[in-house]
Amino acid sequence: MSITSKARRDARKRRLVKLRNAPAATTPIEPHAELRDQAGQLLGGIVRRDNEWTLGLDGRIVGGSASPARVLAMLKRAATLHERTGATVHLRCSSTLRDATQLDVGSQGLSFEQFEQQLEQEMAEGRAAPLSPPQASEALH
Repeated sequence: MSITSKARRDARKRRLVKLRNAPAATTPIEPHAELRDQAGQLLGGIVRRDNEWTLGLDGRIVGGSASPARVLAMLKRAATLHERTGATVHLRCSSTLRDATQLDVGSQGLSFEQFEQQLEQEMAEGRAAPLSPPQASEALH
C-alpha cells in the first residue's frame, strides 16, 4: 500500500464526516407581504416556502395554507384590528401574492372582497377551517 493511498483514504473520510455534519439544504423562504406600523416596526407578514403560504404575527408563525387568498385575508384582518385601536398600519404585498390570490379566488368564482366576506362569515359561525399548524423549524423574521 502506498503512502498516497492512505492520504486519499483519510481525506475521503474527512470529507464524508464534513458532509454528514453540514446543515441540510432547505428550500428558500420567499417574503411576499409585510404589515408595518407607522414607526416601521414589523407587525406581521406572509412568506412562501414549498408552495405553502405562511402567516406570521408578532414574531410568531400563526399557521399556513395552500390558499394565498386565505392567508392574505387573515393578514388584512389583523391590519383592520390594529387600525380599530387607532394605529396607522401599512400593508405591502408582492405582485406574486396578488396574482396568486386573484387566481385562487377566481377559481372559486369570487372576487377577493367576496372571499373576505365569506371567510368572515365562516369565522363568525365557527365553520372556518383553521390555518395548518406552523412547522417547528420555521421562523419569521
